[in-house]
Amino acid sequence: MSVLDPRRLLLAAAVLAACSSARPVVYPNEHLQVVGQRQAKEDIDACIARAQDDVEGVGAGDVAKDTAIGSGVGAAVGAAAGAAGGAAFGNAGGGAAAGAAGGAVAALLRAAYKSTQLTPAQQGFVNRCLTEQGYEVIGWQ
Repeated sequence: MSVLDPRRLLLAAAVLAACSSARPVVYPNEHLQVVGQRQAKEDIDACIARAQDDVEGVGAGDVAKDTAIGSGVGAAVGAAAGAAGGAAFGNAGGGAAAGAAGGAVAALLRAAYKSTQLTPAQQGFVNRCLTEQGYEVIGWQ
């Protein structure tokens, strides 16, 4: 399996998406002390899922569109840079191919990262969802 294998690219995008989402930070009030961190995490996850379902945001179609547009631009820029670098080492064609692949991968990862971010409206939904359950959201990180 090569480094540029599509399965590896999708795995990298999934890992990036899982690690990059902003999450609400809740104040350690009496409610949090009663329910505990584990239940709070489950409640936060449920509110985020509801926000993603109920409030319009970035969808899978947007990720595909952003990836298609970005990968074309990224591949072109990467191919040019790769060809220039490859020419310096006597292999412009190989450098162009590697640069194009790198540009396409960068576009995929950027689109996947963008799709994991909640919109301000979705964050507001999560804040209200948690407040109604007794949590106090003090920020996002």
